[in-house]
Amino acid sequence: MTTSVLLRDIADHDVPLVLDLNERNVELLAPLDAARLDQLSTWAHRAQVIEVAGEPAGFVITIPAGTDYDSPNYHWFSALYGSSFHYLDRIVFEDRFRRLGLGSAVYDMIETDARTAGRLVLEVNAEPPNPASLAFHAARGFAEVGRLGGSGKTVAMLAKDLTS
Repeated sequence: MTTSVLLRDIADHDVPLVLDLNERNVELLAPLDAARLDQLSTWAHRAQVIEVAGEPAGFVITIPAGTDYDSPNYHWFSALYGSSFHYLDRIVFEDRFRRLGLGSAVYDMIETDARTAGRLVLEVNAEPPNPASLAFHAARGFAEVGRLGGSGKTVAMLAKDLTS
């Protein structure tokens, strides 16, 4: 796809879209309301809408190491890597914008950000599995560095070394 992708900060008028997209994909993410989105934005390096040709296509939230973010997965990566990571908290696209190469374009941008920290980390559902996401991340060079889970859900903890 040759369409350019723009990332811009989430504005007040974007909040309903972001919350709706998150809710439609909550089984792959974590619940989100306006107050939580505002809190995440205070910790975030990026809390942005993904735009394609001036149209909102999705959103992305990344959080650097060293914040007070209260996610158990973030804390797990903090214990493993200290301050040497950027955490991809969530990335979501509208259905009609999926499978168009936009994810790769956004990942290129957030991996550039994370290069200063040395790695980009995230988790993907392993049980029940999210095979498309696992394959996407493997193709981009992410490696599984652990698993966390319980009560019927396990996530694969993935990291991509960006030092070379």
